[in-house]
Amino acid sequence: MANLVNLESVSKSYGIRPLLDGVSLGVAAGQRIGVVGLNGGGKTTLLEVLSGLAEPDSGRVSHVGGLRMAVVTQRTELPDGSTVGDVVLERYGAEHEWAADARVRSIVDGLGITAIGLDTPTKNLSGGERRRVSLAAALTGELDLVVLDEPTNHLDVEGVRWLADHLLSRRVAVVVVTHDRWFLDTVATLTWEVANGRVEQYEGGYADWIFARAERARLAATAEEKRQNLARKELAWLRRGPQARSSKPRYRVEAAEALIADVPPPRDSVELQAFAKRRLGKTVLELEDTTYAVGERTLLDHVTWRIGPGDRIGLVGVNGSGKTSLLKLLGGDVEASTGRRIEGKTVALAHLRQELDDLPGDLRVLQAIEQVAGRVVFGKQEMTASQLGEKLGFPQARQWTPVGDLSGGERRRLQLCRLLMAEPNVLLLDEPTNDLDIDTLQQLEDLLDGWPGTMVVVSHDRYLVERVCDTIVALFGDGRITHLPGGIEEYLNRRSAAKEVTGPAPSAAKVEAKKSAADLRAAQKELGRLERKLDQLHGKEEKLHASLLAAATDPAKLMELNAELKGVQGEIEDVEARWLETSELLE
Repeated sequence: MANLVNLESVSKSYGIRPLLDGVSLGVAAGQRIGVVGLNGGGKTTLLEVLSGLAEPDSGRVSHVGGLRMAVVTQRTELPDGSTVGDVVLERYGAEHEWAADARVRSIVDGLGITAIGLDTPTKNLSGGERRRVSLAAALTGELDLVVLDEPTNHLDVEGVRWLADHLLSRRVAVVVVTHDRWFLDTVATLTWEVANGRVEQYEGGYADWIFARAERARLAATAEEKRQNLARKELAWLRRGPQARSSKPRYRVEAAEALIADVPPPRDSVELQAFAKRRLGKTVLELEDTTYAVGERTLLDHVTWRIGPGDRIGLVGVNGSGKTSLLKLLGGDVEASTGRRIEGKTVALAHLRQELDDLPGDLRVLQAIEQVAGRVVFGKQEMTASQLGEKLGFPQARQWTPVGDLSGGERRRLQLCRLLMAEPNVLLLDEPTNDLDIDTLQQLEDLLDGWPGTMVVVSHDRYLVERVCDTIVALFGDGRITHLPGGIEEYLNRRSAAKEVTGPAPSAAKVEAKKSAADLRAAQKELGRLERKLDQLHGKEEKLHASLLAAATDPAKLMELNAELKGVQGEIEDVEARWLETSELLE
């Protein structure tokens, strides 16, 4: 079967910097591809060239005839004078036409379009709402391929899971740029890593890519160790004295000097350590008998919440539930209607906000970091502002860039640098993963994972929350802060159960309908898992056939490979049988 899209020797540069350099690849029907790489490394450019939004400088991009493709970029342009309903349901006429389509209803509800309001003018939407409307409009169509650039950025945890389940349930090819590791691992069957103008391909999702990346780093480290040993030998030879050096040809001296200068740093050299914190006393942050309203909505109703030293809390809730407002209340930025906020005497609080307006635009990056402090002590290590900047993705040359010229992701990293230079012992983090690439996310996650102070984290990044937080609490809109012993999975289950409850006590028929709905969701999830397994097994089968051809003159090898092939084919039959059984539940 021909690929839906082919790139042949494609190159694309902006200025003198090549983002794509002779890239050849294809997207096959049904493939789900996750695209990863550093911010500014060419991921968005790859999507734009692949989808036809940008022309390559050289090479060829071809689409199969009649390709039905939807593209959702980070640049959301909605028609002037339109409403949400005009955009999302453009291809439908009367309301009953789309209301009768279960898939469309699922999209409208799953992406929160109903909550935004179909009659809402698009000119009144926030940036995040505009992104969700664009995504919903794309998904309502009949598609062969959907191309998505950071679709999870403005979705809550529930929305991210809905989108993953939706893409798994549709037989549609997907190419998606995202930094959401849980989403990548759930959806992707193939990973493209964009780096230095090239695109490396890896089987599987995030976990498979990380494993392959670690193996590549191990091999590179082995080669590097050999280079370092050779460098030490050459250095020892150079240090034997003038007489020894004069007895060697000059090119040997030059080669040794070049070798020493050419020793590269190891891949992923940033090693974040746990930061030293000022000692916390028994009291950290407390809300006592607090009532707090946002507009006409009561966020907290006579709530008492005590956050102690070393507590690591993840705060979840739907978009608009008041998570950001609660962080502001904890941080002392706003005051409650009743009750009181208590802050410990030894607390040194740092609040990472979603807004970036607290950055000094008239300074350069290094000056903006040094404005907080020139040096900082993390554990046993003392660091300069420049060294911390390097650890969080600002190489020396980039440190002299004016703050006003930074991208959104770079401004986010600068905000983190300034926050950490103050050596806080209590962190309030509001969506800390927004606009961060996976490398920086890993660095931040490693830092938070060993953080000995207190922190409250609001994030749609399920991977980060589940790793760095010990406790999950939720806002369900009932005026309380609900502790969830079962973590995010319990939160999602509670939300699903709440959606299924309609009206008074359900009849037996309604109970059966709930049970059927739960069975169908489980079946859809299992079907996606089985399809991924089949893809892996078929790939293994193809490789074994190729190995059999290559071993045609080796009888012993042929027998070994043939036995392995029969085992794989038997496993394929078992998985296909389970797939058929599961698919019958969805008919």
